[in-house]
Amino acid sequence: MDVSVRELRNHTARVIAAIESGEHVVLTVHGRPVADIVPRNERSERRPSELLLRDLAALSALAGELAVVSAPADFDVGLTTDDMTA
Repeated sequence: MDVSVRELRNHTARVIAAIESGEHVVLTVHGRPVADIVPRNERSERRPSELLLRDLAALSALAGELAVVSAPADFDVGLTTDDMTA
């Protein structure tokens, strides 16, 4: 949803309600995008599991073709999954 500064000023409650419901808002000045307003606790991207698994499989295949090998230590960030989702 694109919202001009004027619309934001005149319809603040409507814009906030949209953001609270998960909508991303692009704030514009004279039609030019100047800021993104996104829900605070939203993940950067939400995708169906099937798409995520398909993309991971494609990345794995590409890594195999390119002979890319990563050491397990490359993935150890010292956090549990609970730490990451809190």
